[in-house]
Amino acid sequence: MLEIAHGPGYLAIELSKLTGCRVQGLDISRSFVRIATDNAHKAEVTADFEHGDAADLPFPADQFHFIVCRAAFKNFARPLHVLDEMYHVLKPNGLALIIDLRKDFSTEVFSDYLGGRGAVSAAITKLIFNITLKKRAYTRDEVANLVAQSQFRPGDIRLEPIGFELWLHREFRIV
Repeated sequence: MLEIAHGPGYLAIELSKLTGCRVQGLDISRSFVRIATDNAHKAEVTADFEHGDAADLPFPADQFHFIVCRAAFKNFARPLHVLDEMYHVLKPNGLALIIDLRKDFSTEVFSDYLGGRGAVSAAITKLIFNITLKKRAYTRDEVANLVAQSQFRPGDIRLEPIGFELWLHREFRIV
């Protein structure tokens, strides 16, 4: 199992606990690699985190049964390369899951999302979403377009209130 852009490693650690699988992670931030490694050690799980670029994965072909990337896809400078690299390191019949914010969520849904937060917290969250995150995010059609250009084509895009799940399957092909 591989987590791309693992941050502090919380998801990878929980996936390792749930499945008993060895988890590998890759992140562009050396600080996050160090933090995730420390967190995995404290949690007593088998996980390896390393520094690298998602658009140039340092793993051999056909290595992983499952790849996950959460809340980072919008930040990749070369998203099509990332998709193709994921395809390359995924085993035939493997699955990849990308979960991220989508640009085309409604103002009403976002207001509901902010509900229950204090006024200051809601204002800061709204500012961060509108100034940086939403501008980088993709619409459903933009995600579909990227997948159609990738080696995965097609993918299963499931819309959430402010985000999306993109399920990708590498089919087993006889050449």
